[in-house]
Amino acid sequence: MPKRTTSDALEIMAHMAGNDPRRQRQVEEEVAKREIGTQIYQLREKAGLSQAQLAKRVGTTQSVISRLEDADYEGHSLAMLHRIASAVEQRVEIRFVPKKRRLQQV
Repeated sequence: MPKRTTSDALEIMAHMAGNDPRRQRQVEEEVAKREIGTQIYQLREKAGLSQAQLAKRVGTTQSVISRLEDADYEGHSLAMLHRIASAVEQRVEIRFVPKKRRLQQV
């Protein structure tokens, strides 16, 4: 069977991290940032809101919402996530999952 190739940067990073705990932690952080940004985007889209409309509901600017939806953004705060959730009539839920399971999902 030929080797499977991928262009998914996070999948490549997870493979490169191997058993190095420091690299695995970095991959986990990148995955979390991507997931948060994606979830904010999906919540906003499901609510039928533009970034500017969500920003108005949250009490911030469109550029802040844009940054929050960016997979590279590192400044997510629980307080802001609560404000966004409230603006789209949702609530924030935090889960802890085993590390092995997370890396396999990448």
